Amino acid sequence: MDNLFLQETKSSPAIAFDSTRGVLEISGESYPENSYEFYKPVLAWISRFCANFPGPIVFNCRISYLNTGSTKSMMDIFDMFEDRFRKGREITVNWFCDSENDRAIENAEEFKEDVTFPFAIKSMVDNR
Repeated sequence: MDNLFLQETKSSPAIAFDSTRGVLEISGESYPENSYEFYKPVLAWISRFCANFPGPIVFNCRISYLNTGSTKSMMDIFDMFEDRFRKGREITVNWFCDSENDRAIENAEEFKEDVTFPFAIKSMVDNR
């Protein structure tokens, strides 16, 4: 399976998904004009990857801002991870945020409440 790399823009995050190592990284701000269209290939890639990758997956997220559409897409990603985790497969999410950005921390905590797989909320200074 090919890797997935998308360049960061002013309104969309960078995507760096490594299909060999099982490390998926997303960073930047996410408020594309059409979140559905932006995340459509990302969701399709993750769906195929979750179905075929035998090893553990690590999802490192460094999103400083999500609009409503992006939040929905992130929940779709976490739903796929949850399905995989319930089947006995390893998945870990590391959500990095600025410790002074209360809204970003609150968003991460809300995501964490909705999943059962390991989900760590870390300060950005933990991994620069």
